[in-house]
Amino acid sequence: MADIKVSSVYEERVKTLLEREWGMLIGGEVVAARGGETIETTSPADGRFLAKVPFAQREDVNQAVAAAKEAFPAWRKTPLVEKAARMRAFVRVLREHAEELGILDAIDCGNPAKAMIGDVGMACGGLEYISGVAMEVKGQTLPSMGENWLLTRREPYGVVGRIVPFNHPILFMAWKIGAPVMTGNTLVLKGPEQAPLSSMYLSEIMKDVFPPGVVNIICGDGPTTGDALVRHPEVKRIALVGSVETGQRIQASAAEVGVKHVSLELGGKNPMIVFPDADLDEAVEAAAFGMNFHWCQGQSCGSTSRLFLHEEIHDEFLEKLIERVKKIRIGHPLDPETQMGCLVSKEHYEKVMGYVELGKKEGARLVHGGGKPEGEGFEDGYFLAPTIFDDVTMEMRLANEEIFGPVLSVLRWSDREKVIQEANAVEYGLTGAVWTTDIRTAFEVADALDTGYVWINGSGSHFLGAPFSGHKNSGTDSEEGIEELLSYTQSKTVSIGLGAVKAKEPSRGGQA
Repeated sequence: MADIKVSSVYEERVKTLLEREWGMLIGGEVVAARGGETIETTSPADGRFLAKVPFAQREDVNQAVAAAKEAFPAWRKTPLVEKAARMRAFVRVLREHAEELGILDAIDCGNPAKAMIGDVGMACGGLEYISGVAMEVKGQTLPSMGENWLLTRREPYGVVGRIVPFNHPILFMAWKIGAPVMTGNTLVLKGPEQAPLSSMYLSEIMKDVFPPGVVNIICGDGPTTGDALVRHPEVKRIALVGSVETGQRIQASAAEVGVKHVSLELGGKNPMIVFPDADLDEAVEAAAFGMNFHWCQGQSCGSTSRLFLHEEIHDEFLEKLIERVKKIRIGHPLDPETQMGCLVSKEHYEKVMGYVELGKKEGARLVHGGGKPEGEGFEDGYFLAPTIFDDVTMEMRLANEEIFGPVLSVLRWSDREKVIQEANAVEYGLTGAVWTTDIRTAFEVADALDTGYVWINGSGSHFLGAPFSGHKNSGTDSEEGIEELLSYTQSKTVSIGLGAVKAKEPSRGGQA
């Protein structure tokens, strides 16, 4: 393993970017917390202090919601073509500042800079799709009832609250603006407190893109800032990308104060099932890619973190996989050649390492990783080499609980029905993958997997317009497709009377 290094160009850019007063976007202005509260953020790569950013309290949340509420009537009536033009202007701003946003995420959350700059491009593609497909969010005309015509309309909720996670800060902060805003809502968006810099920089560069109050960006933790947003009576539509535990708390908090539409995209313990007829070299590449070692150190809800290998190909596959992950270049997030960075925080590093120790105690066989990479410079950061456990069984916690780190569990199988049963045996149901050259087997297993997304001879990739959703405890509603836009609207039925008004007995089955 090579010693760690940093790009001098990126390092200088970071120094320049950090020389600013950080603020939240509320009502078209970049502001501090009203009481002066701040959160300190440090780099997980080397522990250095980076910045202090505003820590929104309840009164700041109230201010953001009030700004969104005030902006809603005019934004709702803004023609869709103008909304789309504003969204395209936002995309231009993102592309213009892609490098700054990417390197801020890299130094703040530990993901590789090259991948984070790519995240900005992915967000732009998602926003362009949303602005283009929004014309398809429309109502219906229904069969006429005598002298009445009936139609439905899709109408916005009003003020929407969205909460995004730390694993891809700018990707989610930017992309998740699209659906609620294009459908006529106004938005209060809470960024991740573990990695807040890109969201605060976004507040600065986008403040003039939308009318004041249409998009508001706040920063803070879950118990204070997030809870105040979820419980606010004016926020009737809430969305979270996060953990199952956080999703359950949000559902409970929302229910305590009102009836709200809450959508959740939550965790996963996702299976990848490899049949003996699969192309092993391609499947090995997919196993490494699907674990997201290269992008976010396995900190992804969609990672295929349970690898089910048929006993006929188990040994050969595992040997190839170990050789493949050894080639992943682990390094400082600000090194353009880095493929795998570090975990987001000390707290999260200790949680993941706790699972590594648990796996050993449970009897799983550690065949790669399990500690920091070799080489100079890794000791001060929260680096963890790609970690692979073999001989894992479904009786182990290692095979049942989401770790959210670069830890892969390998399970051996021989019976098709049993492996499907084991794949479905966890509380999660986000993604799954099946590798085989038999088309009948592929479709039968895809049908049997209780997950919201299945790859056949693939892993990890998302496609524009393809819905991404979870079954079981992995979530509610759907992201990324037109279904997401529809979820930010309410249906209204309009009855149009064409004849003279006559006194009639009320009827439930036809014209009233």
